[in-house]
Amino acid sequence: VRRAVWPLREVIGSMYRTDSELIAEDTRIFLRDVHDHAVQVIDAAETLRELAAGVMDLHMSAVSNRMNEVMKVLTMIATIFIPLSFLAGLYGMNFDTMPELHIPWAYPALLSVMGAVGIGMLVYFKRKGWW
Repeated sequence: VRRAVWPLREVIGSMYRTDSELIAEDTRIFLRDVHDHAVQVIDAAETLRELAAGVMDLHMSAVSNRMNEVMKVLTMIATIFIPLSFLAGLYGMNFDTMPELHIPWAYPALLSVMGAVGIGMLVYFKRKGWW
């Protein structure tokens, strides 16, 4: 709207300012009114444009905050499972020289350590107020 009305405002302004005999005085008053209305339309268009930009910024901020919350949850889940994956990968190797492979209570002990690490991290996150 602004791009359409701006040239119209310039043309009408120059028409009512010229001292031409082709434009009657009544028409000059009319052109002055049209010029004022064009200026008001331009101002309204600028106001609406600024309002739309503000709404867009607000929307982008809300989307960004939501994405940050999701990233926080995903980071906490990854933080819990990375040490557990490391322990599972370490004891998943097929080496006969690992002494824990021949101890009957090693498997339940490893599961207990993995559970303690996971639960410990959850408790830590809750105490920090992150979960």
